Amino acid sequence: MRPAAKPWPRPGETKLPKNVLKARLAAGEQVYGAWVGTGATVNAEIMGHIGYDFLVIDHEHGLGELSQAVDSLRAAEAGGTPCIVRAPWNDQVWLKRILDAGGNSIMIPSVENAEEALAAIRACRYPPHGTRGYAASVVRGSRYGLETGYAHAAKDETLVILQIESGAAAEQAEKICALDGIDVVFIGVNDLACSLGYMEQLDHPEVRRVVTKLEDVILASGKPMGTVPNAGADWRSLFKRGYKLVVGPHDGAMLRDSARNAWADYQSFKAGR
Repeated sequence: MRPAAKPWPRPGETKLPKNVLKARLAAGEQVYGAWVGTGATVNAEIMGHIGYDFLVIDHEHGLGELSQAVDSLRAAEAGGTPCIVRAPWNDQVWLKRILDAGGNSIMIPSVENAEEALAAIRACRYPPHGTRGYAASVVRGSRYGLETGYAHAAKDETLVILQIESGAAAEQAEKICALDGIDVVFIGVNDLACSLGYMEQLDHPEVRRVVTKLEDVILASGKPMGTVPNAGADWRSLFKRGYKLVVGPHDGAMLRDSARNAWADYQSFKAGR
């Protein structure tokens, strides 16, 4: 017997799933995730079954095109793991396309000031709240138009993460954090150190001074704060310092380290026989 048709909502209603990750952060929870930067859909699928709180599909430094980001979203979601997609840049065209393609949690790198932050927020929202172009009746984000209330619900179910990654941006942090529509402020410590002239010196006193000052500003604003493990600070110490979102291992690095360790083990065996 054929199963009954799925009861899709009537016009003006929506069954748009809640953004679980956004809800958890809004409730004050701390979440821990991992990077998928290889562009490999199978890696997203495997890691989606592990149990991470979220995965970051990286399209700033990661490999892959927009269509591969969508495939990675599908793969990770099959395991029940929500995904953040990191944009290549603060580009309203790319943001529109990934939102249309079903990304509901977006990380935007290298936001330098309040004007750029506001542009990013508005790019993620339909008018009158923003500038996102309308195609809600046909895109994957609305289940190809089956979610007839999508355009009205999308603003509340989209997680917007903005990255502060330079000394100049850190000076503008108070103005950035004052904006409505930012769900997480993420400190990009590696680029921040580079901008200060201390590339790969995350433990340099000047880098730590700027990071600490930036942490104080973000915490005072009440916005959830995110980063990556750095300068000897693992996820445990970061959570103790008040961070709510920490992105840890990278799929490429995990493969590299596992492969290297396996080869070293074999080489050790050969040398000893």
